Amino acid sequence: MTSAPAEPIGISLNPREAFRMQHRPNHGPRPHAFQPPQGELALLAGSANKLLAQRVADELGVRLIPCEAHYFSEGNVFVRILENVRGRDCFIIQGTHHPVNDNFMELLFWVDALKRASAQQVTAVVPFFSYAKGDKKDEPRVSIRARVCADAIEAAGADRCLMMDLHTPQIQGFFHVPVDHLYARYVVCDHIRTLNIPDMVVCSPDIGFAKSASAYANYLGVPVVIGNKVRRDHSEQAHVLELIGDVRNKNVLIVDDFTISGGTLIAMADVLKARGANDIYAAVSHGALSKGVAPRIAASQIKQLFITDTIEPQNDPLPHNISVVSVARLFAEAIQSIHDRTSVSQLFPDGPEC
Repeated sequence: MTSAPAEPIGISLNPREAFRMQHRPNHGPRPHAFQPPQGELALLAGSANKLLAQRVADELGVRLIPCEAHYFSEGNVFVRILENVRGRDCFIIQGTHHPVNDNFMELLFWVDALKRASAQQVTAVVPFFSYAKGDKKDEPRVSIRARVCADAIEAAGADRCLMMDLHTPQIQGFFHVPVDHLYARYVVCDHIRTLNIPDMVVCSPDIGFAKSASAYANYLGVPVVIGNKVRRDHSEQAHVLELIGDVRNKNVLIVDDFTISGGTLIAMADVLKARGANDIYAAVSHGALSKGVAPRIAASQIKQLFITDTIEPQNDPLPHNISVVSVARLFAEAIQSIHDRTSVSQLFPDGPEC
C-alpha cells in the first residue's frame, strides 16, 4: 500500500487569502516575491562618514541608499531616507567624532527614521564612538557618558551596533543589544609589515593600553615596552613619567586607540629618543586630530604616524608624516557577516582580544 506524497510543511491559506496572494500587485523595488528573513541588505551613509561609507559600499559591491541630512541655521538637524527600506536589513554608517554632539544626535535620528520606515533590522555602524572615553566614574559627581549614549542608541531603536576599537572593550556591556567590536590593528600591522622595518619594538604609551599593545606585538612578532603617563587635569596634556623596557638602537612603534591633541604620542617619542631609540613610528586607530595638531606632529620626532579612515580629516591638511590606512574592507566583511548571520570573529586572524 502506497502512501500519498507528503505535503510541504507550511501555512495553509484559506481560499480568500490564496486569491489575495495570487493577485497581489507587484509594486516596489523588490525584485523577488520573497526575501530571506533578515531582508535585503541596505547601506546608508550619515554625514559624518561619507567617504568611508562609499568605500565600504564599493567593497560590498552595493550602492548607498539615497538619503539626506539637513542642518538648520539654529542647529536643528533633519534626516530623511529617499528610498523604501521596508523589510530590509539596514546598516547606517555614522561616527560620533567632531562635532560630537551633532553627529551623535544625527545617528539617533537615522536609527529612528529607519525603524519608523519599517526596516527589518537596524545596525548602527559607529566607526569612532567618541564618548567611549567616559566609561567610568573616576571622579566624584561625574556622568558615565558612554553608558548614557548606549542607552540612547538602544532607545532610538538600534537592533545591534558595529564599532571599532572602543576605548575599553567592556563598553560592550553597557549595551543590551549585540555589539560587534572590530580591531584596526590587523589592517595597520599588515601595512607596517610591507615597510620591512628592522629591529622593531612596540610601545604602549601607558599601562591601560598595555594589553592591546601586546596584541600588536604578538601579531607582528616583536617585543613590547610600556610607558607610564599621567594626566593631572582635563587639558589633554600627558606627562610621561617612566619607560619599562629597553629601546636602545631599536625602531619603535607607539600604538594607541586614538589621538586628539597628539600630546601623548609626541611626549612618548621624546622619551624614546632620549632612551636611545632610532626611528619612531606611531599608529592609532582613530585620528581625531584637533586644529593645529597635524603641524605639531609634522615637527615632532615621529617619522610616520599611521591612522585609519574612521574619521575624515577636518581641520588641517595631513602632513607628509601622517598616512591613512583604510579599514573599509574590514567593515565591509563585518557587515556581510552580520547580514549573512555568520561569525564576525572569523575576521580576527589571532582571535578576538576579549
